[in-house]
Amino acid sequence: MVEIWFWVWVSLAAILMIAEIFTAGFFLLPFGIGAAVAALLEFLGVSIGWQWTAFIGVSAAMLVLLRRYADRLTHEPPVRTGVDRLVGLSGVVIETVEPDSPRGMVRIQREEWRADAPGHGTLEPGTRVTVERVDGTHLIVSPQSADTPAE
Repeated sequence: MVEIWFWVWVSLAAILMIAEIFTAGFFLLPFGIGAAVAALLEFLGVSIGWQWTAFIGVSAAMLVLLRRYADRLTHEPPVRTGVDRLVGLSGVVIETVEPDSPRGMVRIQREEWRADAPGHGTLEPGTRVTVERVDGTHLIVSPQSADTPAE
């Protein structure tokens, strides 16, 4: 005959697995699986001590395994903020950029910035450039090759 603990474990497993649908990150699912294993052990007639041991052990093991899986699925690259968002973007020279002189101007998207192009010679207006990094209040840019598509 099925004992009361069987229904306790089955109910707990069902509640936790359904609740997992409404949460993110696979947090409740491991405990639902642990409760399902404990229900199976109750059905097979194993003592309540072993059921609790299985519930805790299986839940802990599944939590570790599913957290690794969830982290891989939901890992997003960090969002660039401030001026760092400009690194890697394309732009165009609107005022002559001379090496080691932050007097030139470039337009990146709809913003105009002072720019420098150390080691790249003079860049004339109309030259397509890529932002390499930000140095203080001006951009360090490099000219794009002719076959680089515009952004």
